[in-house]
Amino acid sequence: MARVVVVGSGIAGLVAALRAAERHDVTIVTKGGIADGSTRYAQGGIAAAVFSDDSVADHVADTLRAGAGLNVREAVEALCGDGPARVRELIALGVAFDRDGRGLARGLEAAHSSARVLHAGGDATGAEIERALDAAVRAAGIRVITGAFLRDVLVTDGTASGVALRLADGTDVELDADAVVLATGGWGQLYAHTTNPEIATGDGVAAAYRAGALLADLEFTQFHPTALRLPAADGGTRTFLVSEAVRGEGAVLRNARGERFMLDVHPDAELAPRDVVARGIAVEMAAQDRLPVVLDATALGADFLTRRFPTIDAACRAAGIDWSREPVPVTPAAHYAMGGVATDVLGRTSVPGLFAVGEVACTGAHGANRLASNSLLEGLVFAHRAAEAIGEPWADVPAWVAGPGLSASAATADAGEGDRPFDRARLQSILWTGAGLHRDRAGLERAARELAAFRTPEPGEDANLLQLGRLVVASALSREESRGAHFRSDFPLPAPGTPRHTVPAPLTVPTEVTVPC
Repeated sequence: MARVVVVGSGIAGLVAALRAAERHDVTIVTKGGIADGSTRYAQGGIAAAVFSDDSVADHVADTLRAGAGLNVREAVEALCGDGPARVRELIALGVAFDRDGRGLARGLEAAHSSARVLHAGGDATGAEIERALDAAVRAAGIRVITGAFLRDVLVTDGTASGVALRLADGTDVELDADAVVLATGGWGQLYAHTTNPEIATGDGVAAAYRAGALLADLEFTQFHPTALRLPAADGGTRTFLVSEAVRGEGAVLRNARGERFMLDVHPDAELAPRDVVARGIAVEMAAQDRLPVVLDATALGADFLTRRFPTIDAACRAAGIDWSREPVPVTPAAHYAMGGVATDVLGRTSVPGLFAVGEVACTGAHGANRLASNSLLEGLVFAHRAAEAIGEPWADVPAWVAGPGLSASAATADAGEGDRPFDRARLQSILWTGAGLHRDRAGLERAARELAAFRTPEPGEDANLLQLGRLVVASALSREESRGAHFRSDFPLPAPGTPRHTVPAPLTVPTEVTVPC
């Protein structure tokens, strides 16, 4: 029986723990409370080919199309192929997906060729999944340590051997393990505008990097097109996610003149891939003095909006907005990291004994742009696969980041150490401006210089954000093309030839390399 430490308690962490606990001694550690991660905020749903008029092959094709040529096909086939069985297991665990007169209800979201998105509580899918998994973990008697910040992954003789934690009372402790499963989520707090909770500071990605694990495709952050833009108490603005499913049900985007501008941007208009819609909104906002565009759901009616989207409806009403009568102001916001710790289809990283699952990982399944509602599915599928692989033989390096023909890039995240005190709000502004929706060399180089000027803070969330910010900018500089969520105005087209993954070299080698898909 192996000792397993799972770091994180969203869908990926809890599924990994539940499955691993059938054969191993498992401890879950999580930075906040067990339900404080991103999973419970997921509104739209979970995509899976569970209906008779759909197919795994179609789900694969849609995922590949959205990924803009950068997907690892083996990972896509694992994601979509395992999906139906894993979703049925969630139902068996007590997840109450919404139903209609024909059985499971389903919704259509952007870039899907079929309505295959299951939802719960209208727009509270993540919260319902988190509730059921939390209950299952408690029933299984799995140990859970809350308020435990991941300081580092411990490595002994090249193999992950445990974790170093800082507890809520300031105590530093170490937990020995035969396998460590990172399920710590993404890095949404790198950006000034984000749909992510405050704990999304990329801790697992940074810790894996310091442990020697390979990272990949860090330049690809997905910006959700529609975050409700509201005034904040400090005089600024705050955001609240407005699910893509609202547009799937028929809501439309309008500019300050009331025009549906997305009709001129893409044949699928509001249901174009997320990167296209987000950039379309950004261009329209720039043309109207940075005023937000509006999402018009008034044609859907008050009864439908309240029933189908109760969480969003409540947020609008709390802000004094009746979205059944007036359009709501929306803006793009950082939403999901497609890059992360490079893994194979079993969640294995390049460090033996270290697994990564969910948003912290980069399996290559999403490519350059995640298909809507594949995120919960990713955590579910690859957490199950990782748990099954604990104790099995280890591949040295995930095959898709170990191909021949490595080529060095001029970009590097090793920018030295500055003397300016670290300021998180300034870092977020730098990333939003220089490495946000629109990028170019001048802006990225300016961002790199400003990040290099910061003095690294004490180990913790801020240090992780600074390290990852430098890596994201270096990766974005390295990719001299536009592909999926990465748009360079100085290289507005995809590069010819086979798309290549960006893999920052380990800390001991001050270069960045790219490898073919």
